[in-house]
Amino acid sequence: MPTGRVRRYPSDTTDAEWRVMARYVPAGGAGRAVSYPRRDVVDAIRYLAHNGCVWRALPVDFPPWPTVYHYFRTWTRDGTLTRLHAGLREQVRTAEGRNAQPSAALIDSQSVRTAETVARAQRSFDAGKKVNGRKRHIAVDTTGLLLVVLVTAAGVQDRDGGRVLLWALRTCFQRVTMIWADAGYQGHLVDWAAKCLGITVAIVRKLAGQVGFQVLHRRWVVERTLSWITRCRCTVRDYERQPEHHAAMVQWAMVIIMTRRLARRSQARRPKPRPLSADLAI
Repeated sequence: MPTGRVRRYPSDTTDAEWRVMARYVPAGGAGRAVSYPRRDVVDAIRYLAHNGCVWRALPVDFPPWPTVYHYFRTWTRDGTLTRLHAGLREQVRTAEGRNAQPSAALIDSQSVRTAETVARAQRSFDAGKKVNGRKRHIAVDTTGLLLVVLVTAAGVQDRDGGRVLLWALRTCFQRVTMIWADAGYQGHLVDWAAKCLGITVAIVRKLAGQVGFQVLHRRWVVERTLSWITRCRCTVRDYERQPEHHAAMVQWAMVIIMTRRLARRSQARRPKPRPLSADLAI
């Protein structure tokens, strides 16, 4: 269905971005009659992820919020979002001259506070970071693109969440055999990964005598990805009742980054119009 909506928000898809991602978005109505262009629905989800408003506060130029939420929930459950995210990631890696599937990755975690909409049973206290909320465990490739995201209570130790994260990573990315991680993952996780998954986990420790922040080998890549994710205000704090919905917001944050990167590449490759000669101009 063609769209006539005026693109006025920074989170809206440009024509170049929509050309990149349109083939991954189903044309059907996800169980209901198609009443709104799918590009408008995608823009509404991106607006909410980027600006951090509540569902009921979506601007009136978007489809009604129950419709947008229906598509958000359906695309999360039926794998549409995962296919969209994976397809864009493979495009970015291919455009950079890399293999579409990574062979190495980095893992880390980040604790975030939760809103009152998150049930008390789904959150806990991270004593190390002094945060009461949830923790998102992520795995990224060597360029910082998201591979796997897992959302747990903040009290879950990195090495415990890392076991589930590595299992999912090994299941989805068979070529990955090398992992870099910080000291929070040292111990039995390293031996278990080598024995059960055939993955080498290398612990990148802080420098001797390090005081304050310093860029560490390999670790800076995944830390940069965490900062990319928090550019979207909806990921700065966890407002979602379901952990999988917060994980979906993390994926949408990366979708915005990747579509913009691919759109810039496609525009750079387009030949510039040749200027008219002096004779033709007359």
